[in-house]
Amino acid sequence: MQDLVKDFLKQKRFAVAGSFRNESKYAYRILKTLKEKGYEVYPVNPRLAEVDGLTCYPSVKEIPESVDVVDIVTPPQITEKIVRECKEKGISRVWIQPGAESQTAIKFCKDNNIEVVYNLCIMMNAM
Repeated sequence: MQDLVKDFLKQKRFAVAGSFRNESKYAYRILKTLKEKGYEVYPVNPRLAEVDGLTCYPSVKEIPESVDVVDIVTPPQITEKIVRECKEKGISRVWIQPGAESQTAIKFCKDNNIEVVYNLCIMMNAM
């Protein structure tokens, strides 16, 4: 798994799907940390138009740029929807944060040639 983590972190463009309404939420902290580390970041939340001056997209499919990694910080049933969107958009790397994972989402990724990191927090293991 550590080689996979290293590969993910070599990428340039990250989408972060989650709640950004509160700066103490993990999605917000992850987005801010990735941005500070020099990554291009794209927040994803259907209820927000922008986060910290960045356009917030309603879904992964609606991000106009190609994205290297999608970091998911959502309830498991939403995670399952997002991994399907990743497949539709041709995204091949998904990081599912602890608490966002479901066996269904993980299996979907593996069955559809999407590399997946799970049971590891990007903030604890990679930053």
